[in-house]
Amino acid sequence: MAGYKPKKNASKRKKHYKFFLLLILLIVILLGWFANYVFSGLPSLEELENPKPQLASTVYSADGEIVGQFFRQNRVEVSIDSIPPYVVNALIATEDRKFYKHWGVDLQRFIQAMIKNIFLFRREGASTITQQLAKNLYDLKVKNETIFDTIVRKIREWITAIQIEKTYTKREILEMYFNISWFGHGAYGIETASRVYFDKDVSELTINDAGVLVALLKSAYYYDPFERYDNALRRRNLVLSNMVDAGFLSEKEYMKLRTEPIKLSNKRIQEGISGKLAPHFLEYVRQQMTKLSQKYGFDLYSDGLNIYTTLDSKMQQIANNAVKEHLDPFQKEFDKRWNWAQYSDILKEIVDIAIKKRPEYKNASTPEEQKEVYNSFLHNKVFIDSVKNEEQKIEVGFVCLDTKTGAIKAMIGGRNQNFAYGLNHVTQIRRQPGSAFKPIVYTVAIDNGLYPAYPILNQPFDYNGWSPQNFDKSTGGFMTLRQALANSVNIVSARLIIEGHAELWKIGRFAEKMGIKSPLDLVPSIVLGTSLVSPLEMASAFATLGNKGIYNEPISITKIEDKNGITIATFNSLASEAIPEETAYIVTDMMRSVIDEGTGIRARLTYNFQRPAAGKTGTTQDFGDAWFIGFTPQLTAAVWVGFDDRRVSFTGQYGQGSRAALPIWAIFMHDVYEKLNLPLEDFTPPASGNVVTAKFCKESIFEYGNPKLYSPDCSSGVYTDIINIRDLPSTFNKYTDRNVKVFDKYMVNDTTHHAVELK
Repeated sequence: MAGYKPKKNASKRKKHYKFFLLLILLIVILLGWFANYVFSGLPSLEELENPKPQLASTVYSADGEIVGQFFRQNRVEVSIDSIPPYVVNALIATEDRKFYKHWGVDLQRFIQAMIKNIFLFRREGASTITQQLAKNLYDLKVKNETIFDTIVRKIREWITAIQIEKTYTKREILEMYFNISWFGHGAYGIETASRVYFDKDVSELTINDAGVLVALLKSAYYYDPFERYDNALRRRNLVLSNMVDAGFLSEKEYMKLRTEPIKLSNKRIQEGISGKLAPHFLEYVRQQMTKLSQKYGFDLYSDGLNIYTTLDSKMQQIANNAVKEHLDPFQKEFDKRWNWAQYSDILKEIVDIAIKKRPEYKNASTPEEQKEVYNSFLHNKVFIDSVKNEEQKIEVGFVCLDTKTGAIKAMIGGRNQNFAYGLNHVTQIRRQPGSAFKPIVYTVAIDNGLYPAYPILNQPFDYNGWSPQNFDKSTGGFMTLRQALANSVNIVSARLIIEGHAELWKIGRFAEKMGIKSPLDLVPSIVLGTSLVSPLEMASAFATLGNKGIYNEPISITKIEDKNGITIATFNSLASEAIPEETAYIVTDMMRSVIDEGTGIRARLTYNFQRPAAGKTGTTQDFGDAWFIGFTPQLTAAVWVGFDDRRVSFTGQYGQGSRAALPIWAIFMHDVYEKLNLPLEDFTPPASGNVVTAKFCKESIFEYGNPKLYSPDCSSGVYTDIINIRDLPSTFNKYTDRNVKVFDKYMVNDTTHHAVELK
C-alpha cells in the first residue's frame, strides 16, 4: 500500500499537466485567433501611407457659385493653412490637450477614464485626436457594436493611431482630422460644415463659429444648432471655457464671446446639399459626368472633383423667378377652367393607378385587405384631390443658351424644385412644336431663292386629302412671307411645301444641321410642327439662326479638375456651318416681325422687353403644348408649357403659345437685361453685303402676286423689304415679266431704266 500512493499521485499530476498544456494551447490558439482577427481589420501599409477619404465632387457655375455636389459622403478637402488657428486650438482644448505630446495614445487619460467609467459610473471618453482619426478614416466602428466589438475597435484604434503618428506629422494629422470628421446635415469635413452652418469658407470662421463646429464633434445630433439651439449654445460655451483652461483664450474674451448668439445661415439648408438653384441642370451634368467617368476613370461620388459649368447663377435665379411669377397665377386660372366631370374616364384611370401604387395597397396580404384599402382611398376626398392636382399640374421646360457659343446659361426642367432623378422637360421630352417649327421651313424657302416680300395666296387647298386651316379660320388674298410668319398663317406656310418652295428632304437636312437630332416625319404637315422635338433642340436651332448660321452643340461642362486642382479635361462646343449667313440673317429679320408686330408682340406691349429680338410662338392643334422660342444676339431661350399626361390640355385660346409660354420668356429676357445690365447689341447684316433693301411695287405683291420693282407707274406706292442680292436675277426673271440686272449698288430695270437703290 505504501508503494501505491506515489504512483497514484504521479498519475494525477500527469493528468493535470496534460490539462494545463491543453489549456495553454487553447489560450494560445484563442489569442492567435484574436490577434489575427484584430490585425485583419487594420488598414494596410498602403492605406496608411495613402489614405483615400471619400470626397464630394463640387459643381460650380460660370460665375463661381456652387451649384451642387455629388457624394456618398459630402466632403471637400482644405489645407491646414486655411483653417484659422483658433479652430485648431478649440479642437485641442476640448478633445485632446496632450495632442502635441503623446504618440497616438494617451495612457494616463485612458486609465483615468476607465476608473471613472467603472467605479464612478460616469461615461468619459479617452480617445485622442489620432485615435478618432483612425476610427473615422478607416471605418473601424461597426453598426450595433457589442462589448466585444468595442474592445476590438479600441485595440485597432490604438495600433492604427500609433502607425499614423509614425507616418504623419502633427499638422498632417490635424488636416486629415478636420477633413474627415462628420458635422451633421450631410457635411463631412470642416469646409462643407462651414458652408452648411454659416455659409462661409473655413477661413472666414469666427471663434464662436469654431466653438459650434467643435461642439458638433461630440454629437452632431444632440448639439445641432438648427434643431437644438440651447444645447448647441451650452456646448459651444463649454468649448470656449476649455480654451480658457488650456491658455488659448483670455477670461475677458471668453466673457464677451459667451454672451453672443449663434449666428447661423439658413441658405445652404434651404438650398439643400444636392443643389436647389438648378436641380435639373445638376442632374443633366451628373448624367454627362457618369458617361465621362468611363473615359477618364474617375469616381464622381468620392474623388472630390471640381466641375466647372456654363451655368450663370444670376440668370438661373431670374429664370426660376420668371417661371414662378407666370405659372403660379396661370395654374390657378387653369384650375378654374378645368372640369374633371367632363373627363371622368381619365380620372377613374389615374385614381386606380395612384391607389395601386400606394404602399398600403402593395403591402396588403390578401385580396380582401387590398379591396378594403382600395375602397378607403377611393372615398378619401383629400387623396382624390391630391391625385387631381398632380394630374392637372402645368409643367414647364425652360432653357437659355448663349447664342454665340451654345453654352447653357439656365435650365428649368420642371415645376418640382425638389427634383432628384425625375423627368427633365428640357432634355427628356419630345413634343410637337406646332408653329414654332415654321422658321425652319421658311429657312429652306429663303435659301432656295425666295425673299420676305415674296407673296403667296392665302386660300385653302387640298393636297392628297390634306387641307390645313388658319388658326382663326380666316382666308384672304396674297400675303408676303414676312406677314405669314409674323402672324403664323398656316395656309401660306403649308403652300411653301406643296408649291415646291421648300423640299421635305431639305427641311430634314436643315433641321438636323441646325440642331434637331430627333428623327422627323418628313411629310407636308411638318410645317405645322407635327414631328416630336425637345426644347433643347428647338433652342439650338433658333440659336443657329441668331448666330449667323453657325450651329454650336449645347454645352454644360467646361472643365473637370481633380481634388488637387489638376485639370482632367476641358470642353468646348463643337461648331459647324449649318446654313448660309445671308439666309440666317433674312429669316432672323423676318422673325423680328413676330415680336415687333405679330403673335409675339405681347413681349413688347405687356412685358416691356424692347431689345432687338426675334422669335416664334407655337401651339398644337389640341392646345396640349404651348411654345415660345426667341433670341437676341446674346441669348436664346426656349419655353415649353404643357402636361405630362397628354390627355390633359389647355382650354381654347388660353393655351396659345403667346399666352401660356411667351410670358416666361419675356419676363426672363426683360429681367436679365435690366438686372444684369447687358450691353445693347443688334443683329448685324452679313459682311458680304449681299443682303440689301429693295423697293417693290406694292400692288404687284398684294393685288397680283407678281412682284415687280418699284417704278413711277406703281399707283399703289412702294413696299420695302430686304433681299439677298445673289438671288435677284434668277428670282425676278422667274417670277416677273421684267428683265433685271445688277450693277454695283443699283438694280436696273432694262424696260424702264429706273434705278432702284440697294441699301
